Amino acid sequence: MEKKDLSNQNFIDDVKSIIDNARQKAVRSVDFCRVRMYWDIGKRIFEEEQEGKDRADYGSYLIKNLADKLIPEYGSGFSVRTLEQSRQFYRVYPIANALRSQLNWNQYKQLISISDPDKREYYELESVNNGWSSL
Repeated sequence: MEKKDLSNQNFIDDVKSIIDNARQKAVRSVDFCRVRMYWDIGKRIFEEEQEGKDRADYGSYLIKNLADKLIPEYGSGFSVRTLEQSRQFYRVYPIANALRSQLNWNQYKQLISISDPDKREYYELESVNNGWSSL
């Protein structure tokens, strides 16, 4: 068997491209898993707070107590503020299938802070269509 010359730049560039694309897909996949985790947490908090009622009882310490239990084991990514954002995330995006895999948790945190649904949708679409890393 004769050896192939690996100095062919097109071949090397193609292999590098395959590696880079796989890495980018892996990062997006991990980012979306994180988005879904926060959405699932938000849904669970909302369900627990509501207990089948239209409105949660005033003064519920559910999120603070939850944060106190999660932070020692999982770190500051589960602070009261983050858990409140997770609940808001679920309330703004109640349908999991409507979540966009192109957006990461930081982008969704920015989006849920926009109270006007039309503006939020505009920035969501612009972010996806233009590959914005932040809004």
